[in-house]
Amino acid sequence: MTASPFVLPPAPARLDVVRDRVRLRPIVDADVDAMVAYRGDPDVCRFLPFEPQSADDIRQRIGYLFGETSLEGERGGVVLAIERLDDAAVIGDLVLFHLDAASGTAEIGWVVSPSAAGRGLATEAVRALIDTAFEVYGLRRLVARIDAENARSIALAERVGMRREAHLVENEWFKGRWSDEVDYAVLAREWTPSA
Repeated sequence: MTASPFVLPPAPARLDVVRDRVRLRPIVDADVDAMVAYRGDPDVCRFLPFEPQSADDIRQRIGYLFGETSLEGERGGVVLAIERLDDAAVIGDLVLFHLDAASGTAEIGWVVSPSAAGRGLATEAVRALIDTAFEVYGLRRLVARIDAENARSIALAERVGMRREAHLVENEWFKGRWSDEVDYAVLAREWTPSA
């Protein structure tokens, strides 16, 4: 068996991704109050791997990633704010993490404020994240793991062009029930970058 040909390029020193209506940039502590507004909402957290979060909860869970741009290391990952360009409001956050360096695969995830729903901002942001994962980080494959009852996230994964690869039936005890997981993925060679 030969070693994988995948080589992770160096992480950028700075990350600032601008699209038509959103900017993606590393989370900083000043973003936490805005994050509490949506991460503290029980409906938003229904399918997420945490309960509604306070500012302290957010800092404890992902604070070590604030300002980071590297995927490397056991706890490596990038957490990006979704900032609306017209008013600089933080309307959600995205994560790129769980790097498998041998296969060039990482997981992506998103949390978006309900106040931003229905305008295509999440779609624009997730497309920008996928562009960044492939163009900046040189990844080969991305995966999104979604609770099968999370219709909005499933629709978002499909809208951005991810492929449904698996439906794991009752694979995890999650928030008081056996939950199904749906996995979506996309390869760099399949992806058409945003303009």
